[in-house]
Amino acid sequence: MMKTLVLAACALVAVAGFAVLPFLVMDAPLAYDLYFNQKIFYYHVPAAETMFVSVFVSGIASIGYLATRRPGWDDTAVAAADLVLAFGAIMLLTGPIWAQVAWGTFWVWDARLTSSLLLWMIFVAYALIRRYGGPGSERLAAGLALFGMVDVPLVYFAVNFWRTQHPTNSVIPSLRGGMRLAFLVGVLSYLAVFVVLLVARRGARQAERRLADLAEEIETA
Repeated sequence: MMKTLVLAACALVAVAGFAVLPFLVMDAPLAYDLYFNQKIFYYHVPAAETMFVSVFVSGIASIGYLATRRPGWDDTAVAAADLVLAFGAIMLLTGPIWAQVAWGTFWVWDARLTSSLLLWMIFVAYALIRRYGGPGSERLAAGLALFGMVDVPLVYFAVNFWRTQHPTNSVIPSLRGGMRLAFLVGVLSYLAVFVVLLVARRGARQAERRLADLAEEIETA
């Protein structure tokens, strides 16, 4: 019952948040040098942060699986890894919209962008291993999830370690007024969607595993 209520609350927050977000984004002040393209910030950055959350959930669940071999941990790791791909794709697609105006090009191979792409590709490899790796792929994929989790600090602090074109991490703390409100609503909305999709994907993964076990039992019988 509690799980259902939490899911219903998250779904309600997601629907309400994304319904209100466009109005908050339109009302937020413009960065004069980027014009309207700056508005993509309120979708791009929350997607990136939700991707980081997905990576950590997958990595921590992978640790749980390697330590206990319980399939429930593996189901959570797989579900979160799928969401890394989803939110990472949003991040990678929305970023160039801003970059085209800010830098005059859709993509540059600076440290932040390159490490972000690498993180996303790690989980593409994770998905391929789980799909085609066969027996034992769970442990190999868990290792990849841990590697991805280690890569998150590199992505986040890349703008501090190297000189990059990407804005620094000081942008978010400097937000004020309508810009801050729009950003916080965007983050909350993405996280609510993350919770709903994680539970739904984990349930689907559990059903897939049970069907596979049943098919194996029938074949053996």
